[in-house]
Amino acid sequence: MVFALALAAGIWWWIGQSKMGYTFHAVICQPIVMALPFGIIAGDVGTAMKIGANVEMVYLGMVAAGANIPADECLAGCISIPIALLTGMDPAAAVTLAVPFGLLGVFQDQIRRTLQAVFAHKADAYAEQGNVKGIERCAVAYPLALGFLLRFPIVFAAIYLGADVVEKLLDVIPEWLTHGLSVTGSTLPALGFAITIFIIGKNIYLPFFIIGFFAVQYLGISTMAAAIFGTCIALLITFLRREQMAK
Repeated sequence: MVFALALAAGIWWWIGQSKMGYTFHAVICQPIVMALPFGIIAGDVGTAMKIGANVEMVYLGMVAAGANIPADECLAGCISIPIALLTGMDPAAAVTLAVPFGLLGVFQDQIRRTLQAVFAHKADAYAEQGNVKGIERCAVAYPLALGFLLRFPIVFAAIYLGADVVEKLLDVIPEWLTHGLSVTGSTLPALGFAITIFIIGKNIYLPFFIIGFFAVQYLGISTMAAAIFGTCIALLITFLRREQMAK
């Protein structure tokens, strides 16, 4: 199972951040999406989805301004979810594991872009020669090959060789520290929601956020129910606005 998870996670990060065709990469890179196949491989879909949901909430409002990613949510999920599944880590504590890897993914992306500049210059030379196939290789084949070399080994080694190390480390960490990590991880999703509100930039929507929070906290409704109610309210506001504009 460890080998299968390491293999799947390594390939997932490579494909997800390769952005082939710019079609589904935004979906593939989400921790909540990759949690399902990882959970199937590990034989524990429920726990995997809980971990993926916790990690996902940290990156809810992330926007890659100018194509410069502030964090790599794909790497964060590809490492934290499998390791948490293999070590039995608490979903909230898994978030604290995901965040630093998300930041490391940014540095890896900068290295990749620097190296790929060579392909751009090579494509210019092929353009002068009228070599269309050469340009296609520089645009597709070479970046994919480089991306595999830069991405797959990192994730595969971290999971295949690192799961046992992480598990042994967790055994020697004092309980008060692991509890603190869980508490810290539980607060990080709030950051994701805060960023989302900031990105929306309209204070008029803030009461809906507060209503949703207290509905879950005090009325005891599930998160899924809150999401359904929120979707209905959003659709209702949209339909009413269109009706007013049509008058």
